[in-house]
Amino acid sequence: MEHEHPDPVHAGRRRRVLITGAGGQLGRALQGAFAGDDVVALTRADWDVTHPASAAVARSDPDLVLHTAAWTDVDGAEADPQGAGAVNIAGVAHAAALKVPLVTFSTDYVFDGRKGSPYVESDGPNPASAYGRTKLHGEAAAGHRAWVVRTSWLFGPTGHNFVRTMLRLGEERDEVAVVDDQRGCPTFVGHLAAAVRELVVDDLQKGLWHIAARGDCTWADFAEAIFEDAGLECRVRRISTVELERPARRPAYSVLRSERAGAPVLPDWREGLRACLAEMDG
Repeated sequence: MEHEHPDPVHAGRRRRVLITGAGGQLGRALQGAFAGDDVVALTRADWDVTHPASAAVARSDPDLVLHTAAWTDVDGAEADPQGAGAVNIAGVAHAAALKVPLVTFSTDYVFDGRKGSPYVESDGPNPASAYGRTKLHGEAAAGHRAWVVRTSWLFGPTGHNFVRTMLRLGEERDEVAVVDDQRGCPTFVGHLAAAVRELVVDDLQKGLWHIAARGDCTWADFAEAIFEDAGLECRVRRISTVELERPARRPAYSVLRSERAGAPVLPDWREGLRACLAEMDG
């Protein structure tokens, strides 16, 4: 029988935490949240998760894997579903093959958005895009030793995200057209990372967890809040998803809430936005 580490950590030394996708916005936030542990932060250059872990990665002997490496180009997945699957399905399987407790991350896009009220863990998924399908299959690939964290609309002070894009456009333009018929929960990666630490440290039951910011809004609402809080004089022209003409279908309503006892509760998305902007100014 293959050796498996006991939960949650080896006795006698600090927990060793391996983070994949460490160069991304969530990977960076998790490095901060787990700074008190022995962190092994791996970027894509260190481990391309479309391939099994190298001997060097395996020798890092982690007690916990935080798997953030992912294909996040929603429209690009429509053109290259195999490429997206290699990262979002096989990549999760390769992380799970290390046979230690695992946290992996999924998305509100596993739902079709037709429910019209918040999605909880027991709601049946029905992804409307290739990206959503790869993330759903990735959940299954995580196995029984995993916390699967569904979250939504991530943003932070680094990386490619909606807040950084709007700040750039708000400096360049007088008006920006933004979709107003998709509603979700913009989630600050710093708040999500703290909640993930809570899951692990409190050793909450493994399985599926919905963790997203309190409150909800449309992308247009979010853009207006960004401009307001950043002091930018830029108008938002509200448009429909149809007008945007994107290849991948997005859910019209994908608010995530948890029905599980003890689920971490995040601050409101406006608090997350203010915390993000403060980090960017700091």
